[in-house]
Amino acid sequence: MYQSPARSLCSALSTLCCAPAAASSLRLRSPAAARRARSPHRAPASPARAAPAAGPRAVHSMGNSTSRLYSALAKTLSSSAVSQHREYLEQSDVEQLDPIDPKELLEECQVILQKRPPRLQRNFVDLRTDSISSHRPIRVMQWNILAQALGEGKDNFIQCPMEALNWEERKCLILEEILAYKPDILCLQEVDHYFDTFQPLLSRLGYQSTFFPKPWSPCLDVEHNNGPDGCALFFLKDRFELIKSVNIRLTAMKLKTNQVAIAQTLKCNETEKLFCIAVTHLKARTGWERFRSAQGCDLLQNLKNITQGAEIPLIICGDFNAEPTEEVYKEFSNSSLNLNSAYKLLSADGQSEPPYTTWKIRPSGECRHTLDYIWYSQHALNVNSALSLLTEEQIGPNRLPSFNYPSDHLSLVCDFSFNQDLDRLL
Repeated sequence: MYQSPARSLCSALSTLCCAPAAASSLRLRSPAAARRARSPHRAPASPARAAPAAGPRAVHSMGNSTSRLYSALAKTLSSSAVSQHREYLEQSDVEQLDPIDPKELLEECQVILQKRPPRLQRNFVDLRTDSISSHRPIRVMQWNILAQALGEGKDNFIQCPMEALNWEERKCLILEEILAYKPDILCLQEVDHYFDTFQPLLSRLGYQSTFFPKPWSPCLDVEHNNGPDGCALFFLKDRFELIKSVNIRLTAMKLKTNQVAIAQTLKCNETEKLFCIAVTHLKARTGWERFRSAQGCDLLQNLKNITQGAEIPLIICGDFNAEPTEEVYKEFSNSSLNLNSAYKLLSADGQSEPPYTTWKIRPSGECRHTLDYIWYSQHALNVNSALSLLTEEQIGPNRLPSFNYPSDHLSLVCDFSFNQDLDRLL
């Protein structure tokens, strides 16, 4: 397990950057002013984007994660303080900040994004086949958000302007996507701004979170990086109680690897039922298929132990870096945990994965693949709905990321309910 000195990091994290920018040219208008300035003729997205404002847009460096806004986004942690500590905590113990209204945070994001196109519209597809559950569904969001250091320093998206990757704006696109779909549980990969952005902001929205970095993150090879990237798992504290949390460093051929997973057993406060949620990110690139297969087997064995051999329902989110034709996909499909892939249910026959979950252009060519999945215990859980994917027309000829979409991977969102006939399992 990845270990780190807690006291030194917590001390660094206690320094908040709450002051607004001194230079008037970098000040942004209040949310109320942004509302008044919205363009009347622009078709509203979900949620609507504020209209462009006059004057030049400030450009900020990758390492500076402190917003120029005076309120919620300004109260993120100083990346310069965090970056002094390369050994990161898996779980942060930052003092709880005051709650914020998600609508206010969304408006602040929209102020920063005034000159960008509106959010791309996506709709939920109703997948229910039986009666409506008496309990609120559990909304789970899976997303590889693209590490900032990799996006700017390594990935070389040749059709994406560097300005589109500006962190001060891109982080608002990420937050806007999260705020739009309001997940109860959020599973992220390639998170390299956990301590200075996502943990302090999402904790104020009511989320409890865990971060587990890669032991040898490629982000650290990038100049002016913000620390290692890793997996992060967030859940709403008013909906769930954490029973057990396990950080897993995946092995392959009995060797520890650079890939990780987080698995947490939660109790649903409304139903008092237990379930396990896991997030992972397997090894990338062609030629590593057997390696991914071994990592998948290790993760499945860990999850069998944690769920007591599938007695506890399970949801697994991840960027598997594997097409459905790969062995690791088949291992999850045929596992004794009785798993199914939720996004298959969007297909006409219920048996086919989406045509893509990532679409990008690099110097080596155009890459269009299905790599991201939400697996679930099909004997114990029902998929009530799933968020549709972006169409090719919406994505556009330059592919992802772009000015109106912050990552090279699409977010996946599903609503789950417990199978009412299987109370005995729980």
